[in-house]
Amino acid sequence: MQVSSSTSTAAARPDQVQAARAALDAWVREVVNWHFDPATGCPFWIERAKALGWDPRQEITGFADLRRFGPFEDEWLRGGPVGRWVPRGLAGKPVFVFETGGTTGTPKTRISCDDFRTDYELFSDTLPDEHFPRGSNWLMLGPSGPRRLRLAVEHLAQHRGGISFCVDLDPRWVVKLIKKGWSDHLQAYKDHVIDQAVTVLQANHDVRCMFTTPKLLESLALRLESMGTTIRKAGITGIFSGGTEFTPQWNRFAHEELLDGAYMTPTYGNTLMGLAASAPSGPHNNYKIAYHAPQPRAVIEVVDFDDGDKVVEYGRTGRVRLTTLTKEFFMPGFL
Repeated sequence: MQVSSSTSTAAARPDQVQAARAALDAWVREVVNWHFDPATGCPFWIERAKALGWDPRQEITGFADLRRFGPFEDEWLRGGPVGRWVPRGLAGKPVFVFETGGTTGTPKTRISCDDFRTDYELFSDTLPDEHFPRGSNWLMLGPSGPRRLRLAVEHLAQHRGGISFCVDLDPRWVVKLIKKGWSDHLQAYKDHVIDQAVTVLQANHDVRCMFTTPKLLESLALRLESMGTTIRKAGITGIFSGGTEFTPQWNRFAHEELLDGAYMTPTYGNTLMGLAASAPSGPHNNYKIAYHAPQPRAVIEVVDFDDGDKVVEYGRTGRVRLTTLTKEFFMPGFL
């Protein structure tokens, strides 16, 4: 996986870089003012400010200043009360809570009101209508339950004028089956999930678009092949698929063996960041994948493994440092 760092300037003109940095700095000031204002901020950050010894509203003037907060601690998102993350400026709005991670132990939780909708509306603008026709129905073949993905894909379908069909899928149960070595049960559960997908595709619902994970896409393609058909012949014209398993090697395999001409775009998303779209990927660029964070709402930097404040040079490998900047959720410097 290649990550596009906020500090990368490849293929960008100096004036474009300067404009992007100015826009990011302005947004940082707005978000920090919101989250640390006692009238609009969330209890967590308002209480945190008391221990800092300085006023972020006065001293955070741009993105570079966010390092003064230090790294964002993973454990802050594990356990409650979850209400400490709800900004007072959003009082009265319906609040969702989404979980991330949590295959073992207490999962991390993030509150949201409209961020997941905004993220996927911005992503919608990157989808070619030729392959993701407006008004088409969708199949959401991925994790359900307390994850934002199901609701996000459902909103994406609605935003584009369609209806989303979903399956039941509990990834925590899959992890338990793997750890117990229950391969027969694991295969049976995967078959159960694919059964649901095939049922939807055979039900004459005019499903043309789909989200799924690499492993489930492969399983669905193989099932359809055993039935004498393909993903494209089943009606699917556009797929977005994502996750850490989405590599250039798998991308090539999918294009050559699974898709039968259906269009696929890579994505990487998570509950804490939003959705990072990739530039079109396929034979024309040797299946390379380059994700771009939805800046300024989220910023990705690639930093040294031993020094989380040191951004590595363009093209070098490192650890991802994520900063999320919305009116609903402020998370600076999460490694």
